Amino acid sequence: MARPSRPAVPKSVLWLVPLSFIIQVALIGLLHQYRTRTPEDHFGFGFEMGRVGRSIALGEGFSSPYGGETGVSAWEPPLYPYLIGGVFKIFGIYTNTSAWVLLSINSLLASLTTIPIFLIAFLTFSPRVAIWSARAWALNPYIWYWSIHWIWDTTLTPLMLALIFLMALELEQLPGLRGWILFGALWGIGALANPSMLAFLPFCGLWIWWRRSRRGLPSVAGVALSSLIFFLVLSPWLIRNYEIFGRFVFIRDDFGLQLRLGNNKFSDGMLFASLQPNLNRPEFENFKRMGELGYETYCRQRAFEWIRANFQRFAVISFKRFFYFWNGVPRPTDSLAPVDFRSSLFLASSVLGIWGAGRAIRQKRPGAWLFGGLMLTYPAIYYFVFPHARYRHPIEPELFILAVFLISEVGKRSGSGIEIAPANEQMDAGKAV
Repeated sequence: MARPSRPAVPKSVLWLVPLSFIIQVALIGLLHQYRTRTPEDHFGFGFEMGRVGRSIALGEGFSSPYGGETGVSAWEPPLYPYLIGGVFKIFGIYTNTSAWVLLSINSLLASLTTIPIFLIAFLTFSPRVAIWSARAWALNPYIWYWSIHWIWDTTLTPLMLALIFLMALELEQLPGLRGWILFGALWGIGALANPSMLAFLPFCGLWIWWRRSRRGLPSVAGVALSSLIFFLVLSPWLIRNYEIFGRFVFIRDDFGLQLRLGNNKFSDGMLFASLQPNLNRPEFENFKRMGELGYETYCRQRAFEWIRANFQRFAVISFKRFFYFWNGVPRPTDSLAPVDFRSSLFLASSVLGIWGAGRAIRQKRPGAWLFGGLMLTYPAIYYFVFPHARYRHPIEPELFILAVFLISEVGKRSGSGIEIAPANEQMDAGKAV
């Protein structure tokens, strides 16, 4: 099935960006989300990233993710902690004003994601699906929750991944090398924001190569150039890590702890937070005494020891983690209702997205396998560590598109689909820009 060229973004979609942003900023004030979390010396304000941001603002560099003076760090990827540090430097450390600024930035990033969502949906499905996907994202309270509640990379990562996805669709038939340069730069910036997205990189690259080969377009020079740009973007941080640690550290070094938090004698498929250094004084002392790399190695060894000794249980809880990733992690409740509708809505959105991907593949829609590859590869690491609702959020722009596509298909079959203006009208509510 032929893919249309990239459209001009209509004003009706562009107006969704400021509208969504204004609503989110208003909610920050109305719901008092700017009030900093004071327990544990404000640790809930940005968590480890907030601690590193505080160190940066104090002139101590990228260090001490759990407070105290534990030395230089690569515990988190650099982009968002440096953003926090810059905001703290200007507006104060753990102040309400800093919270306002950071949550407003998050809201802006979430709002801007509306544009690549529209373009992805247009290129892979139709103008109707594109318009409604943009609306579903920009005006969705669930999306606003993550932007106004979490001081983390929770809105930066979906934007970066959506831009990468869009660029991959463009590269399928884009001549020249300029697109490859942008592709490499986006992947580099995305990795410095959240290296978990790199799980999608091999599939994404192979999909582009395959699609271009079917069109008779060369890819070798583009892949080489894109790879060079990718490593050039990463190189300052990698060189910094090598210089301060004396060995190669790829972006972040907390994998051992994350693996142990999900794989220990208390494991049941969810995060066992009591082993975190901020909640466990002996663990913090181990972190401080061993140093960051030593502690990571210690945690990784303990986790693998438990997995080898309890492999059958590891397999069972890994299956539970798969279910929790798509269904939502169980939450304590005093309700006597037989169904927790909070998780039911989360599961429903997952089912719609997965079903939509399957339908798109069966119909041989442009980019259908790229959607499928993203859903297969990105979550994989969380099946073996531990799931959280926000871990699904980076791929929710694509899930929203697939869900809207599926609903539009059902509507067409029933004769009562989503009613919007014809394509030539909706693409220009005034004039396309």
